[in-house]
Amino acid sequence: MSSYEFNFGQFKTAVGFYELENLIPDSGSLFIADENTSYLIPKKYLDRCVILPPGEEFKSWESIDKILTKAVDLELARDANFVGVGGGVICDMTAFAASLFMRGCSVTLIPTTLLSMADAALGGKTGVDFKGYKNLVGSFYPAKELRIAVDSLKTLSKREFLSGLAEVIKSAMIGDVELLEYIENSRDDILDLKKESLNYIINSCIKVKGRIVEEDLYEKSVRANLNLGHTFGHALESVTGFSTFSHGEGVVWGITKAMDTSLELGIVSKDYHSRILSLLKSYNYRLEADVKATDIIDAMKLDKKKKGGVVKFILQTAPGETLIREVPEDVLYSVLK
Repeated sequence: MSSYEFNFGQFKTAVGFYELENLIPDSGSLFIADENTSYLIPKKYLDRCVILPPGEEFKSWESIDKILTKAVDLELARDANFVGVGGGVICDMTAFAASLFMRGCSVTLIPTTLLSMADAALGGKTGVDFKGYKNLVGSFYPAKELRIAVDSLKTLSKREFLSGLAEVIKSAMIGDVELLEYIENSRDDILDLKKESLNYIINSCIKVKGRIVEEDLYEKSVRANLNLGHTFGHALESVTGFSTFSHGEGVVWGITKAMDTSLELGIVSKDYHSRILSLLKSYNYRLEADVKATDIIDAMKLDKKKKGGVVKFILQTAPGETLIREVPEDVLYSVLK
């Protein structure tokens, strides 16, 4: 199994693969988990552990307050190491709290879902939802270390696994044509959680994202491509109260709308558009949502990729060919009708 070290601006992130029994580091000053992942933390560390309820609805200031309060109660200092054990929500909040405590302490992330291994834990995006909007408050603060145990994916529900696979498909579309073909041709092995397949797709995603973030940590240019499907998807999550669609399900719906937008604008071939929709259907993703176009458009107006008051959309013209552009509102209404 490979290991990696990335240079993200002034930050260095080491990525390593471990067996479950060696997953938790001894260097942790404060451990953050949710009720689904706390079993991974040895009992000897539970007195310096914050265990949060699971789910997007708890990705909030209140949870950050609990983490920081525990750090103060433990009399930690700037040399502390916050260790987050969980999915994307836990990883995002652990790194956000670490970026705030004493103006920045060390953070180690232990992603336990496919979504967090393939995307959320790497690259330093942190944050919480605020005023009903996804990740509206946050920071760029890469972890010092990522520790991955592929075997932890065996505990995921099929829905949670497919949610993470959405980010794998996105990464393949923007940065790895061979991975895209593998996902198309290896459906059964992937859904059967064959370890060789999981290792391949996770390593491929780490290389795609690591390469992009090394070039553009603060999302001034090419890193925005990683948001393919997210402008539409985050809006869907927001208008449905973060309870109907998981993040990955929102991304899948967003990818279909981004591809529909490209088709409407005449910048993508019908063949590639059909190829992506066929791929998503082959994994039995839900591609429709009962939402009003006006609600989605209103929610997108607070998208973080907005510049000068204008929302920018991440669109594709071909595999590996991604662009950022404005989209006329009449096109959006047509796509969302």
